[in-house]
Amino acid sequence: MNLESKMQKVLEMKAAVRETVAYKRLSMLFDEGSMMEFDTLVKSEGGLAEVVTAYGTVEGLPVYAFAQDGDVAGGAISKAQAGKIKKIYDFAAKTGAPVVGIFDSQGARLEEGGKILAAYGDMLLWSSSLSGVVPQISVIAGTCVGTNALIAASADIVIAAQGADFGIETNGREKKTEDAADSVHMLAKDVSHALRQTRKLITMLPSNNLGTVPVADYAEPTVTGEELNAASAAIGTDTRIISHITTGVIDAGSLLDLQPKFGRSVLTGLATIQGNTVGIVASRSRNDGGKIDANSAAKLARFVRFCDAFSIPLVSLVDTYGFESVRDAAKVAHAYAEATTVKIAVIVGSVYGPAFVSMAGRAANADLTVAWPNAVIAPLAPETYTAIMYSDKLRGVQNPAEKRWEMVEEYKNTLASPAASAEGGYVDDVIAPSDTRRVVAMALEMLASKKVTRMPKKHSNIQL
Repeated sequence: MNLESKMQKVLEMKAAVRETVAYKRLSMLFDEGSMMEFDTLVKSEGGLAEVVTAYGTVEGLPVYAFAQDGDVAGGAISKAQAGKIKKIYDFAAKTGAPVVGIFDSQGARLEEGGKILAAYGDMLLWSSSLSGVVPQISVIAGTCVGTNALIAASADIVIAAQGADFGIETNGREKKTEDAADSVHMLAKDVSHALRQTRKLITMLPSNNLGTVPVADYAEPTVTGEELNAASAAIGTDTRIISHITTGVIDAGSLLDLQPKFGRSVLTGLATIQGNTVGIVASRSRNDGGKIDANSAAKLARFVRFCDAFSIPLVSLVDTYGFESVRDAAKVAHAYAEATTVKIAVIVGSVYGPAFVSMAGRAANADLTVAWPNAVIAPLAPETYTAIMYSDKLRGVQNPAEKRWEMVEEYKNTLASPAASAEGGYVDDVIAPSDTRRVVAMALEMLASKKVTRMPKKHSNIQL
C-alpha cells in the first residue's frame, strides 16, 4: 500500500469521527477553527473508541475537553476510552487549563470485565486529583448513570440538558436531570444551550488555582440605588426581595444562579461587579422560617469552598436568623473560616448569634463587614433576649404583650442596632443601601492583592 493509499485510509477514519455527535458537540464548545483532536485513531473492540478528546479555545481561553460518543457502542466506557480521557487530565494538569466533560454513555463494555472497574477508578482518581487545581465542568448530554454519574458529579459545576438521564441507579429507573436539583447546578433547555452556558461559565472562571479572576465588559445594574433604599424596608416581609437586592449590586445580566431549586434559603451564584468575577451568597431564609436548612447549608459550604479554591472573591448579602442544626452551622462556619479568598459581608437584614459569627463576623476572617441602617445584629433573637433579660420589667404590666413588643423594638434600635456593633468594632461601617455597590467595588479593588498563608496540613476536616 503506497503513501497515498495509507493517508486516504487515515482520512476516512478521521472523517467518520467528524460525523459523530460527540465531535459535533465539541465543535460547538470550542471557538471555530481552534479544535485539535487527540488519539483520533485509537480503537476499542476493533472499532472507534467511544469518546472524542480535544484541545481548543473558548473565547480565546485554552480548554481541554472530552465527549462520550453515543454513536459508537452507545458511548460504552472501555479501557481505550479511559486512556483517552486520562491524556486530557494529564494535559490539563501540566498546563493549568479547565476540563470540560460531555457525558453520554449507556454504561460500560461489560465484556472487558475487571478492566472496566479499574478504568472507572482511574477516571475518578484523575478528576479528584485535579479538583481545586483547574475548574472542571460536566455537561450531561444524554444518559449518565452509575459510576459514570459519580464521575460527572465530582466536577465543580454540573450543567445538564433537560430530559437527560442522570443518577446512580442502573436498573432502568434513571433520574431525569430536572429532578436532580441536588447535583445539577444549571439546567439547560437542550445540549446546545448547555454548551452555551459552559462557554459563558469558562469566561468567568480563572484557568487554574494560580490564575487571576477574569475581567469583562459590564453594564450598570437595572436596579438603582434609590430602589435599594426602598427595598431595605421590605426585608423580612417579601421572600423575593433578596434577589432584587442582589440585582442592584451586581452588573446587569451577569448572574449565573447555581442550584436554584436546591437549598432555597440561600442564593449562590457567579456574577460580576464592575466586570470582576465574584461569588455571590444571598440568604433568603424567610422561605424557611428565618433559618438556613440542611440542604442550603450544604450548598452554601460547597460554594464557598469552590470560590476559595480558585481565589474568587466572595460577597455575602446576609439576612438570616441562623441554622436549623449545629451540624449545619458547623459546616458553614468551617467553610467561611477556612477560606482565604477575599470575603466581604453586607448585613442587609437580621443576623443572630452563630449566623453572624459564621458568615459576617471578623472572627470568621471577613475582610470587610458593613451593615445597612435597618439591620439587626444580636447574639440572640430580640424576642428571646428581651424575654430573658427584661422578664422582671414585664411582671405586673397590664398589657404584657404590647410591652414586650415595645421592648423588642427598643432593643433592636439600641443594643442590637448596626451603629452599636460599629461602635464596638464588630462591623466596619454602616452604609446606605444605595452605596452598597460602590462600597463593595472599592473593597474588591483594595483587597485584590490579598495574600494569606495558613499552617501546613494535608486538609481540614469539615463537618459533612
